Amino acid sequence: QGAWLVGAHLYQANLVGANLQGAHLDSTSIGDADLQGANLRGAFLYRADLSDANLGRADLQGARLGMIDLRGADLQRARLGRADLEDANLRGANLREANLRWANLYDANLGGAFLMQANFQNADLQEANLEEADLHGANLRGANLRGARYNDNTLFPEGFNPQQRGMVRGNDFGKKRKKRKRKK
Repeated sequence: QGAWLVGAHLYQANLVGANLQGAHLDSTSIGDADLQGANLRGAFLYRADLSDANLGRADLQGARLGMIDLRGADLQRARLGRADLEDANLRGANLREANLRWANLYDANLGGAFLMQANFQNADLQEANLEEADLHGANLRGANLRGARYNDNTLFPEGFNPQQRGMVRGNDFGKKRKKRKRKK
């Protein structure tokens, strides 16, 4: 508990079920590591690299994860309630059935992420990138989505209207657009 591992290189480490509660892991390289069921409650992982790591069922409640790299990470059923994920890179991450209640995801990159049945109740997703994300069955009640970006490939829960929640449709530059006729 409370270990000091700032800047450590733990690439591909086996940390299944490890107790790292309150640990200081800022700028640590833990990419492709196995942290299934690990206790990272209240841990400090600012600017850490956990790309492609397995964090399934891990407890990250209240963890400080600002600017963390979680690209392609498996966070299925992880507990991230009240975690600080501001500016985090979660592109292509699996957050299926993850609990993100009251989490701070301001300006986070969730592009192409798998967010099915995730709980975002009261989470802050302002300015977040949700382009190409799959949010089928996700709980977005009370979530702040102002300025969050989506595109035609973003999949929302049934009946969800992104414009009513203040979301911004991103540009799909590769698509041909219909030209509007000018009024004379």
